[in-house]
Amino acid sequence: MKELQRRILLDIARKTIELYLETGKKLSLPPEEFNDEEFWEKRGTFVTLTIGGELRGCIGSIIPVRPLLQDIVDNSINAAFRDPRFHPLTKKEFKDINIEISILSIPMRLDFKDVEDLYSKIRPGIDGIILKKSIYQATFLPQVWNDLPSKDEFFGNLCYKAGLPYDCLKLEGIGVEVYQVEAFSEKELER
Repeated sequence: MKELQRRILLDIARKTIELYLETGKKLSLPPEEFNDEEFWEKRGTFVTLTIGGELRGCIGSIIPVRPLLQDIVDNSINAAFRDPRFHPLTKKEFKDINIEISILSIPMRLDFKDVEDLYSKIRPGIDGIILKKSIYQATFLPQVWNDLPSKDEFFGNLCYKAGLPYDCLKLEGIGVEVYQVEAFSEKELER
């Protein structure tokens, strides 16, 4: 994405949250006002909110099911008001949030023989990971490597997030998919 496109998407995310905070209504996006073809491609996105560098909400769609603009609108509302880890965003908090958008590539299954083989194929800081076992599933965006740089810690926390034991990579039937993101934030574009 070009810088102008990034700024437009971040502006849409902020306006979406502000409108929903004020009225409980979803921002409408007339196609004639957003005629960039990339905005209407189906893409998976995550919207991450932070305050003072601390996570305040993060919700997304791994698989592309909606046009990019609509996915950002929906995930902005969900990150601000429906992340079960946090209370809904307040008007007082709104002015302090930093919004980050991650646009995902299509996830690809990663075949591996054992934990060592898996670790050799993973690229910290580049690969986002989806972990699956039966009905359990969780993902970490590539940005999570910044907080959990050790592969053991990264995967242990991902197992835990999925509702599985910390050492779940040793279990039979674990599936792993990888994806990459194009991530950009308001704070980054201020520079």
